[in-house]
Amino acid sequence: MFKKFLGSVREFKTPTILTLIFIVAEVVIEVFIPFVTALLISYIQTPSADPLADISFLAGKIQPTDTLQMPVILGFGITLIIMAMLSLTCGGVAAYTCAKASSGFSRNLRQDVFDRIQTFSFENIDKFSSTSLVTRLTTDIHNVQMSYMMIIRTAIRAPLMLIFAIVMAAVMGGWLAMSFVVLVPLLAGGLLLISRRAMPAFRAVFRKYDRLNESIEENVRGMRVVKGFSREEYEKKKFGAAADDIRADFTRAERIVALNSPLMQVCVYANMIFVMLVGSMLTLDSFGELVNVGHMSAMLTYGMQILMQLMMLSMIYVMLTMSSESMKRIIEVLDENSALTNPEHPVMSVADGSIDFDDVSFKYSAKAERFALSDVNLHIRSGMTVGILGGTGSSKTTLVQLIPRLYDVTEGTVRVGGVDVREYDLDTLRGAVAMVLQKNLLFSGTIKENLRWGNENASDEEIVEACRLAQAHDFVSSFPEGYDTHIEQGGTNVSGGQKQRLCIARALLKKPKILILDDSTSAVDTQTDAFIRAGFRSYIPDTTKIIIAQRVSSVQDADLILVMENGKIAAMGDHQTLLAGCDIYQEIYTQQTRGGGDDE
Repeated sequence: MFKKFLGSVREFKTPTILTLIFIVAEVVIEVFIPFVTALLISYIQTPSADPLADISFLAGKIQPTDTLQMPVILGFGITLIIMAMLSLTCGGVAAYTCAKASSGFSRNLRQDVFDRIQTFSFENIDKFSSTSLVTRLTTDIHNVQMSYMMIIRTAIRAPLMLIFAIVMAAVMGGWLAMSFVVLVPLLAGGLLLISRRAMPAFRAVFRKYDRLNESIEENVRGMRVVKGFSREEYEKKKFGAAADDIRADFTRAERIVALNSPLMQVCVYANMIFVMLVGSMLTLDSFGELVNVGHMSAMLTYGMQILMQLMMLSMIYVMLTMSSESMKRIIEVLDENSALTNPEHPVMSVADGSIDFDDVSFKYSAKAERFALSDVNLHIRSGMTVGILGGTGSSKTTLVQLIPRLYDVTEGTVRVGGVDVREYDLDTLRGAVAMVLQKNLLFSGTIKENLRWGNENASDEEIVEACRLAQAHDFVSSFPEGYDTHIEQGGTNVSGGQKQRLCIARALLKKPKILILDDSTSAVDTQTDAFIRAGFRSYIPDTTKIIIAQRVSSVQDADLILVMENGKIAAMGDHQTLLAGCDIYQEIYTQQTRGGGDDE
């Protein structure tokens, strides 16, 4: 798992390594500051002694006297200032490189996860909810970023500081360092116990974030419905319940983690009492030969450093444990392989728009009890116009999703241009098929930018022509900024019918070999619908056109009409054939034309 995460470090290896180097330098300097301070205090207390006798390579430079020498004191002061400045510089550089490395790592990791999601088939997307994927790309990656920051900085600094401080405490304090034999295991054990007790609550939080984000997404996307039914109070309570659930878990966890501070304070003050009491006794008994005030000062500082580093290690443990759940959720996405892959030697061109279904059956999951499609046999010549009618749940959309290989068939074969769709390069196949959905999406940007999703190199003339054919040019021209009008996220500043016509124009710019309209004229009137279909005949006569519709008038002039029921093709033929021999089609037609709405 860690190896996979390290793969996202990439170009940020240098700042990561620099962070480690400067952290080591900072720690070394910082642990020597109390040592030099202790020498200074010892010299001030007893100027007749050699303050540097413990440092062999400096011994002899200062001659012991009975009076304080200001150059010596100034020398110590300058040394401490230099050491403090070096420590500060190393810490500042480490903080900068650490921030750069962790931010870059999270950017790369977020890009890697997003890139992986882009390879997913519909089957893979069905496995993860959209809100869960959003949470993994945001909250979970943020947690991993914080862990990475702590690992390359605090998780290196704390153990090194702990080890160096214990060594220096033993050197400076002698028997006084025995206090750490009791306090270190006591504090370490207590912090570990506290952390382990808090972990179940932290783990539960991340699973509940998905539900919270789901509530937000549903509310924002369905704001018009919420206001239309005056359900604001219900949505507030729903969101409040999800937020309160997370608050309760965090409160429970933080209540346990809050015990860290009093435990830490007990150990710090216990160490201070021990050092002051025992150190004073040893100083008096030995007349400062075994322990002096300088040693006691160093012991207090090293004691604080040791206990603080244990505290930091506890926080690292908590953060890493919290992040482990996020890591697992991210790895689930990175390890998820697309259910649809390119063959070893893919076909790189689509000959024409002919479509063949041979004994096709399909179900969305291997565990599903029933097939969504059963025993489908269908042959469509290139350039034909095919209409599909059927009730809700008859699997009309499922049928057409097999053509661009958004799903793979469970049984049988789907061929496009005479070639099994599983033998095509996926981009090649989908480049030859354009789908316009009933709830198609417009992205943030101008109308022109949205239309060029169909053909990024389309000229302004081609864009206008496609919009004329899709009956979109008139309303676009009525906007003050015309084709440069900005579309809000999701196309919320245009009507449903306008959005559908823009999506049809976008598909026409693609000039596909197969055009699939999945109930994509449901929001336009019948006259506009007829104009759009007439445009298809003149603009893309050689393109195979598949029109899923609820209105008979939208498909009655098609070359072939399919009537679907319960995942099967109940009947097929042209309008007159079905009107004469298909009860389902007759019923739909009669219901829609009762009162003279449609002509035969």
